[in-house]
Amino acid sequence: MLNVVILVSGGGTNLQAIIDAVENDTITNTKIVGVISNNKNAYALERAKKHGIANCCISPKDYADRATFNQEFLEKMDELNPDLIVLAGFLVVIPPEMIAKYRNRIINIHPSLIPSFCGTGYYGLKVHEAALARGVKVVGATVHFVDEGTDTGPIILQKAVEVEEGDTPEVLQRRVMEQAEWKILPKAIDLIANGKVKVEDGRTHII
Repeated sequence: MLNVVILVSGGGTNLQAIIDAVENDTITNTKIVGVISNNKNAYALERAKKHGIANCCISPKDYADRATFNQEFLEKMDELNPDLIVLAGFLVVIPPEMIAKYRNRIINIHPSLIPSFCGTGYYGLKVHEAALARGVKVVGATVHFVDEGTDTGPIILQKAVEVEEGDTPEVLQRRVMEQAEWKILPKAIDLIANGKVKVEDGRTHII
Protein backbone atom coordinates (compact mmCIF):
# COMPACT_ATOMS: atom_id res chain seq x y z
CA MET A 1 0.00 0.00 0.00
CA LEU A 2 1.35 3.38 -1.07
CA ASN A 3 0.86 6.00 1.64
CA VAL A 4 0.41 9.42 0.04
CA VAL A 5 0.50 12.95 1.46
CA ILE A 6 -0.96 15.69 -0.74
CA LEU A 7 0.16 19.33 -0.50
CA VAL A 8 -2.20 22.01 -1.78
CA SER A 9 -2.62 25.78 -1.46
CA GLY A 10 -6.08 26.50 -2.87
CA GLY A 11 -9.36 24.94 -3.86
CA GLY A 12 -8.03 21.44 -4.32
CA THR A 13 -9.51 20.38 -7.65
CA ASN A 14 -6.55 18.09 -8.30
CA LEU A 15 -6.88 16.78 -4.75
CA GLN A 16 -10.52 15.96 -5.46
CA ALA A 17 -9.53 14.14 -8.66
CA ILE A 18 -7.11 12.01 -6.62
CA ILE A 19 -9.65 11.33 -3.85
CA ASP A 20 -12.26 10.29 -6.43
CA ALA A 21 -9.76 8.05 -8.24
CA VAL A 22 -8.76 6.30 -4.99
CA GLU A 23 -12.40 5.80 -4.02
CA ASN A 24 -13.41 4.38 -7.41
CA ASP A 25 -10.24 2.25 -7.73
CA THR A 26 -8.82 4.11 -10.71
CA ILE A 27 -5.85 4.53 -8.36
CA THR A 28 -5.12 1.17 -6.74
CA ASN A 29 -2.96 0.08 -3.81
CA THR A 30 -2.98 3.63 -2.40
CA LYS A 31 -4.07 5.40 0.79
CA ILE A 32 -4.15 9.18 1.30
CA VAL A 33 -2.71 9.56 4.81
CA GLY A 34 -2.73 13.35 4.97
CA VAL A 35 -3.42 16.68 3.30
CA ILE A 36 -1.30 19.71 4.17
CA SER A 37 -1.97 23.28 3.11
CA ASN A 38 -0.07 26.51 3.70
CA ASN A 39 -3.42 28.33 3.65
CA LYS A 40 -5.80 27.77 6.56
CA ASN A 41 -8.72 28.95 4.38
CA ALA A 42 -7.96 26.56 1.53
CA TYR A 43 -11.09 24.71 0.45
CA ALA A 44 -8.81 21.70 -0.07
CA LEU A 45 -8.82 21.21 3.74
CA GLU A 46 -12.64 21.00 3.65
CA ARG A 47 -12.42 18.40 0.90
CA ALA A 48 -10.08 16.33 3.07
CA LYS A 49 -12.38 16.61 6.11
CA LYS A 50 -15.40 15.46 4.08
CA HIS A 51 -13.54 12.28 3.18
CA GLY A 52 -12.14 11.61 6.66
CA ILE A 53 -8.54 12.41 5.66
CA ALA A 54 -6.15 13.86 8.26
CA ASN A 55 -5.39 17.47 7.38
CA CYS A 56 -3.56 20.50 8.73
CA CYS A 57 -2.24 23.93 7.84
CA ILE A 58 1.44 24.74 8.13
CA SER A 59 2.43 28.15 6.78
CA PRO A 60 5.73 30.04 6.52
CA LYS A 61 3.80 33.09 7.77
CA ASP A 62 3.46 31.47 11.20
CA TYR A 63 7.21 31.17 11.77
CA ALA A 64 9.91 33.70 12.54
CA ASP A 65 12.02 32.60 9.58
CA ARG A 66 12.06 30.16 6.70
CA ALA A 67 14.58 27.83 8.35
CA THR A 68 12.26 27.27 11.32
CA PHE A 69 9.31 26.66 9.00
CA ASN A 70 11.36 24.21 6.91
CA GLN A 71 12.30 22.23 10.01
CA GLU A 72 8.71 22.08 11.30
CA PHE A 73 7.42 21.20 7.84
CA LEU A 74 9.87 18.32 7.51
CA GLU A 75 9.04 17.06 11.02
CA LYS A 76 5.32 17.08 10.21
CA MET A 77 5.98 15.22 6.97
CA ASP A 78 8.12 12.62 8.77
CA GLU A 79 5.28 12.06 11.26
CA LEU A 80 2.97 11.13 8.38
CA ASN A 81 5.71 8.85 6.95
CA PRO A 82 4.59 9.00 3.30
CA ASP A 83 5.84 6.78 0.50
CA LEU A 84 4.89 9.54 -1.95
CA ILE A 85 4.35 13.30 -1.62
CA VAL A 86 2.07 14.89 -4.23
CA LEU A 87 2.16 18.63 -4.96
CA ALA A 88 -1.32 19.46 -6.24
CA GLY A 89 -1.16 23.22 -6.65
CA PHE A 90 1.20 23.94 -3.75
CA LEU A 91 2.72 27.41 -3.90
CA VAL A 92 5.45 27.04 -1.27
CA VAL A 93 9.03 26.16 -2.17
CA ILE A 94 9.82 22.65 -0.95
CA PRO A 95 12.78 22.72 1.49
CA PRO A 96 15.99 21.24 0.03
CA GLU A 97 16.20 18.91 3.04
CA MET A 98 12.81 17.44 2.15
CA ILE A 99 13.76 17.00 -1.51
CA ALA A 100 16.95 15.21 -0.48
CA LYS A 101 15.23 12.96 2.05
CA TYR A 102 12.34 12.06 -0.27
CA ARG A 103 14.35 11.87 -3.51
CA ASN A 104 12.17 10.59 -6.37
CA ARG A 105 9.23 10.35 -3.97
CA ILE A 106 7.81 13.84 -4.56
CA ILE A 107 5.76 14.55 -7.68
CA ASN A 108 4.24 17.75 -9.06
CA ILE A 109 1.58 18.59 -11.64
CA HIS A 110 2.38 21.55 -13.89
CA PRO A 111 -0.16 23.00 -16.37
CA SER A 112 2.06 23.03 -19.46
CA LEU A 113 4.07 20.66 -21.61
CA ILE A 114 7.45 21.06 -19.93
CA PRO A 115 9.91 22.54 -20.96
CA SER A 116 7.48 25.13 -22.35
CA PHE A 117 6.02 27.75 -20.00
CA CYS A 118 7.61 26.44 -16.84
CA GLY A 119 10.12 27.53 -14.22
CA THR A 120 10.16 30.53 -11.91
CA GLY A 121 7.07 32.73 -12.24
CA TYR A 122 5.02 30.26 -14.27
CA TYR A 123 2.12 29.10 -12.12
CA GLY A 124 -1.66 29.20 -12.21
CA LEU A 125 -3.20 31.49 -14.81
CA LYS A 126 0.21 32.97 -15.67
CA VAL A 127 1.03 29.76 -17.57
CA HIS A 128 -2.08 30.00 -19.72
CA GLU A 129 -1.70 33.75 -20.26
CA ALA A 130 1.83 33.15 -21.57
CA ALA A 131 0.72 30.29 -23.84
CA LEU A 132 -2.04 32.38 -25.39
CA ALA A 133 0.26 35.39 -25.78
CA ARG A 134 2.73 33.21 -27.67
CA GLY A 135 -0.01 31.84 -29.90
CA VAL A 136 0.73 28.15 -29.37
CA LYS A 137 -1.82 25.71 -30.78
CA VAL A 138 -1.23 22.92 -28.26
CA VAL A 139 -0.81 23.15 -24.49
CA GLY A 140 -1.20 20.49 -21.83
CA ALA A 141 0.02 19.25 -18.47
CA THR A 142 3.05 17.42 -17.08
CA VAL A 143 3.56 15.24 -14.02
CA HIS A 144 7.19 15.18 -12.94
CA PHE A 145 9.38 14.29 -10.01
CA VAL A 146 10.55 17.24 -7.93
CA ASP A 147 14.23 18.10 -7.70
CA GLU A 148 16.10 21.20 -6.53
CA GLY A 149 15.16 23.18 -9.66
CA THR A 150 11.79 24.64 -10.64
CA ASP A 151 9.90 22.19 -12.89
CA THR A 152 13.20 20.50 -13.82
CA GLY A 153 12.78 16.99 -12.37
CA PRO A 154 12.31 13.80 -14.40
CA ILE A 155 9.07 13.80 -16.41
CA ILE A 156 6.61 10.97 -15.69
CA LEU A 157 3.57 11.69 -17.88
CA GLN A 158 2.40 14.41 -20.26
CA LYS A 159 -0.90 15.01 -22.04
CA ALA A 160 -1.60 17.52 -24.80
CA VAL A 161 -4.67 19.75 -25.03
CA GLU A 162 -5.63 21.80 -28.08
CA VAL A 163 -6.01 25.56 -27.86
CA GLU A 164 -9.30 26.76 -29.35
CA GLU A 165 -10.10 30.04 -31.09
CA GLY A 166 -11.32 32.63 -28.61
CA ASP A 167 -9.86 30.91 -25.54
CA THR A 168 -9.33 33.07 -22.48
CA PRO A 169 -6.73 32.08 -19.84
CA GLU A 170 -9.58 30.98 -17.55
CA VAL A 171 -11.28 28.84 -20.21
CA LEU A 172 -7.98 27.26 -21.21
CA GLN A 173 -7.04 26.61 -17.59
CA ARG A 174 -10.29 24.73 -17.06
CA ARG A 175 -9.87 22.64 -20.22
CA VAL A 176 -6.29 21.70 -19.28
CA MET A 177 -7.51 20.62 -15.84
CA GLU A 178 -10.39 18.54 -17.19
CA GLN A 179 -8.63 16.97 -20.18
CA ALA A 180 -5.10 16.58 -18.79
CA GLU A 181 -4.37 17.32 -15.12
CA TRP A 182 -7.24 15.34 -13.61
CA LYS A 183 -6.32 12.36 -15.78
CA ILE A 184 -2.52 12.12 -15.67
CA LEU A 185 -1.99 12.95 -11.99
CA PRO A 186 -4.13 10.00 -10.78
CA LYS A 187 -2.56 7.79 -13.48
CA ALA A 188 0.97 8.70 -12.34
CA ILE A 189 0.11 7.87 -8.72
CA ASP A 190 -1.34 4.51 -9.76
CA LEU A 191 1.77 3.67 -11.80
CA ILE A 192 4.03 4.54 -8.86
CA ALA A 193 1.81 2.62 -6.41
CA ASN A 194 2.21 -0.47 -8.54
CA GLY A 195 5.97 -0.20 -9.01
CA LYS A 196 5.82 0.75 -12.67
CA VAL A 197 7.94 3.92 -12.63
CA LYS A 198 11.71 3.93 -12.30
CA VAL A 199 14.21 6.76 -12.65
CA GLU A 200 17.57 6.28 -14.33
CA ASP A 201 20.02 9.04 -15.26
CA GLY A 202 17.43 11.78 -14.79
CA ARG A 203 14.80 10.12 -16.98
CA THR A 204 11.80 8.01 -16.05
CA HIS A 205 10.89 4.67 -17.54
CA ILE A 206 7.34 3.28 -17.39
CA ILE A 207 7.67 -0.47 -16.93
